Amino acid sequence: MMDDHRRGRGVKLDTPAEPAAGWQAGGMRRSFVLLAGALLAGVLAVPAVAADHEGAEGSDGSDGSDGFTLQDPRITESSGLAASRAHPGVYWTHNDSDDGAFLYAVDGKTGKTVATVTMTGVGRPRDVEAISVGPNGHLYVGDIGDNLGGTWDHVWIYELPEPKELKDQTVRATQYDVKYADGARDAEALMVHPKTGRVYIVSKNEDGGGLYEGPAELSASGTNTFRRTADIGLWVTDGAFSPDGRQLAVRGYFGGIAYKWNNGKPKRQAQLNVPLQRQGESMTYTPDGSTLLYGSEGSGSSVEAGSVPGAGGDKSSSGKGGSADGGDGDDGANGNFKMGAIALAVAFAVVYGLKRLFRRGD
Repeated sequence: MMDDHRRGRGVKLDTPAEPAAGWQAGGMRRSFVLLAGALLAGVLAVPAVAADHEGAEGSDGSDGSDGFTLQDPRITESSGLAASRAHPGVYWTHNDSDDGAFLYAVDGKTGKTVATVTMTGVGRPRDVEAISVGPNGHLYVGDIGDNLGGTWDHVWIYELPEPKELKDQTVRATQYDVKYADGARDAEALMVHPKTGRVYIVSKNEDGGGLYEGPAELSASGTNTFRRTADIGLWVTDGAFSPDGRQLAVRGYFGGIAYKWNNGKPKRQAQLNVPLQRQGESMTYTPDGSTLLYGSEGSGSSVEAGSVPGAGGDKSSSGKGGSADGGDGDDGANGNFKMGAIALAVAFAVVYGLKRLFRRGD
C-alpha cells in the first residue's frame, strides 16, 4: 500500500537525505519550543494555568473530565485527542510522524489503552496530527502535518467508522487527498463540525494561522480543495468544536482562543486558560461540552482539564469565576488573566529569540 499511497498522486519520492534534513530542521524548531516552555515554567508560576481544574458540576471525573495520564508506553507523541461518541469516557489519540496507521482508545478513568485500531485502505501515514469525530459517528484522522515547512503538494484525511466494540482490530478507512487553494501549508488542527459534518483545518504559523473549509462532502476519487475562510490569531497546534457546534476552540503551545462559530465566520469570544505542558499538541471537549481537555506529547504525558468560556458556572482552572469575553472578572480572575497574558507574551518572545539565533546559525 505504501507504493500505491505515493505513486500517481503528485508526490515526489525523496532521497533519504532530503526528508532527514527536513525532519532535522523541524525537530530543532520543536526543541526550541520545548526549551521555551521549560524556561517559562521555571520563571513564572502561573496560577491561571497551573492549578487543578475542579471538574464539571455533578461529575465525579470517572469520564475523564478531570484529566488523566496516558499509561501506554507506545503512546510517546500524542498529537490528537477526540472524545468518543460511541463509548462514554473513552478518548481517541495517536502518535504523530510516521508511527504507523494506529489509533488508540484510552479509558479516561484509568488512562489505559482499551483498544488499538489499525487502519487499512490507506498508505503509510506521513505526519498524523489530528483526530475528530463526525456526526455520522466516524473518526476523521488528519495526516496533515508538514515539517518540511509547507512543501508537500498534498496531504491526506482518513475516515473510518468508530468501532462498536472496543478491542484490538483492523478497520478499513477511506483516504482523501487534500490540497489548499492558496498553496501548501503546515497544519496540526482538523475539526469536523458536529452538526454539518463539514471538515475544517487550521494552518500552523508563528504569525497566526488560517481557517480552511473543505467541500460539503469529501471525495475519495478526486482532490479535495480546502479554501481559507478566516484568520486565526494563534500559532495553532490543535482545535475542536464544542458538541453543540456553537464554539470553536484552538490551542497553541502557550495559549488558546475560543471563538463563537457564528455560522462559519468565527468571532473571538475569550482567551483560554491553557495549562503549561511539555509540548501541548492536542485538545477536545468532553461529550457534554462542559470541559476542555488538553494533551501533550511525551511518554506518560498527562491530559489536563480546563474551563469552557460560556459554560455553566464557567469556573477557571484555579476555581475562580471568569469573564466569558476574556476581560476582567473579580480580582483573582483578573490577576490570573494578566499572569496568563504575561506568560504568553514571554513565551513568544523566547521562541522568536531562539528562532533568530537558529537562523543566524544557518
